[in-house]
Amino acid sequence: MNSHSAGSHPSTRLYIAIAVILAALTALEVMVFYIEALAPVLIPILLVMMAAKFALVAMFFMHLKSDGPLLTGVFAWGLFIATAIVVGLLAIFGKLGG
Repeated sequence: MNSHSAGSHPSTRLYIAIAVILAALTALEVMVFYIEALAPVLIPILLVMMAAKFALVAMFFMHLKSDGPLLTGVFAWGLFIATAIVVGLLAIFGKLGG
């Protein structure tokens, strides 16, 4: 049996709002890339915006928002480990913060 009820899914209007927010964040990422004054902090700014976009996609389009806390925790732990590895590699190779 499916544990998700029909009422647990977001409405079409919410999906459109999330899509608009994702498009705006993408436009901001492109804009930030071309602002030379932000060059020293470009990577951290882009990482934060990327994480925000990923969280929106995972919560709404992958339906993590309606999953149980155990499944969400397993997903979040894997995401944390992957992010730590990427940030660690960026730091090792001197690409973090300019």
